[in-house]
Amino acid sequence: MSLTRRDFARTSAITGAGVALAGSVGALATAPNALASYDTDSAEDATDAGRGVGYGPLVPDPDGILALPAGFTYKIITYSGRTKLESGEFTPSNHDGTAAFDGPRGTTLLVNNHELKGPRANWKHPVPLTDGLVYDPAASGGCTVVEVRPDGRVAEWVGIAGTSTNCAGGATPWGTWLTCEENSDRAGTNGMTKDHGYVFEVDPVDRRANRDPKPLKFFGRYDHEAVVIDPRRGHAYLTEDDDEPNGLFYRWTPPKGFAYGPGKFRELADDAGVLQAPKCFDSGGRFVDDLSRATRTGTVYGVDWVDVPDRDARATPVRKQFADGEVTRARKLEGMWWGDGGAYIVSSYAREESPGRHDGQVWFYDPRRRTLTLKVLLGVNPDPSEDGAFDGPDNITVSPYGGIVLAEDGEGVSHLFGATDSGRTYPIARNDLNVGTEEEPEYSEFAGVTFSPDGKTLYANIQDPGILVAITGPWKRQKK
Repeated sequence: MSLTRRDFARTSAITGAGVALAGSVGALATAPNALASYDTDSAEDATDAGRGVGYGPLVPDPDGILALPAGFTYKIITYSGRTKLESGEFTPSNHDGTAAFDGPRGTTLLVNNHELKGPRANWKHPVPLTDGLVYDPAASGGCTVVEVRPDGRVAEWVGIAGTSTNCAGGATPWGTWLTCEENSDRAGTNGMTKDHGYVFEVDPVDRRANRDPKPLKFFGRYDHEAVVIDPRRGHAYLTEDDDEPNGLFYRWTPPKGFAYGPGKFRELADDAGVLQAPKCFDSGGRFVDDLSRATRTGTVYGVDWVDVPDRDARATPVRKQFADGEVTRARKLEGMWWGDGGAYIVSSYAREESPGRHDGQVWFYDPRRRTLTLKVLLGVNPDPSEDGAFDGPDNITVSPYGGIVLAEDGEGVSHLFGATDSGRTYPIARNDLNVGTEEEPEYSEFAGVTFSPDGKTLYANIQDPGILVAITGPWKRQKK
């Protein structure tokens, strides 16, 4: 059933559902403990209101890798070019999206994406072409599975190889990982022998299930970023990181009677289900062309869904198949995570290509109400080289201690940071590993932020050179 603009406007007026119309541009905050969008009279009031949030200031790391709050420690799990796979090759580089699963005999299993684009010769440590696990032998990306044992020992092996630019992805309710290609090269382009731009399923427990990788073409062919599964309704939601025009997020509805489970996606036809893009409107019934129009947290948009004409983009990229006024776009749609009965969706930034500017938005899609609510809004960071402000959120996870945790992929200093349910932000970690020079320091993005199944360990990746770390400490429930 379509949720019409009139229905949404009437519901908003009756319920008073906290709708904040976009329009007036207020002051925006990026500093720790400040509101992501000021809803107090001054910056001083906002900072005062946020006291008690987080874990305190970050302490520089004498080893120059990871600054953490007092009482927290980290352990390196894998390190590209240093640690090795079971097969003897070095851990691949460019760590990205990750999820953690309960493994056998008390182990934790992590599926780790490696965002490697283009021919294998371009990279010193591509994902090894393991027999039976290769999609396209010309491609350099893929996933590894990392097993962390109760005694601290670590093993790592290939989950899938021969894919391209494995960026984010998403865990399924049945314990597998959906890895997403953020590259849609056709066969014959950049040396590729097969079409790319697809989603693949990786089973961290059953290695046999990963043999003969099959692209899940029903999710569409485009520059995928992340995916989540609604465990109740069965929909999949996916983000696209692209521009000219800005990308979209999508909803996939499974065919009637489809039963989810490990390996079930392989049984579906390439055109199974229905892929749709969003069309948003505000409480006044006005169409919203781009999510950057929202300038205050608490903004709520109604969402309708429009069918994608050609999901495999045989002639025209999916996002270009829609005319102006048909769908709602956003720049740099990145990480997603399912929690609190809906999907958290990240837009990393917006600049001249968009109607509005920001350095990060986090939206929450409520499938029951079919609404998008802006939860976190980061103003443009005036000086990314200075510590103390956040910009460019990318990967996201829902914290067992309340709120969300985000991995920065912005400019300058790079952080892991948390945001409470009310949008207040606080630092968790800072990347102190300088991969540039002393004169021109450079700090790689964080990625793959995810908690262990028991909630005691926060795993995260430093993409360059490719380091997976495990962070432990006195976690506590955060105030709203």
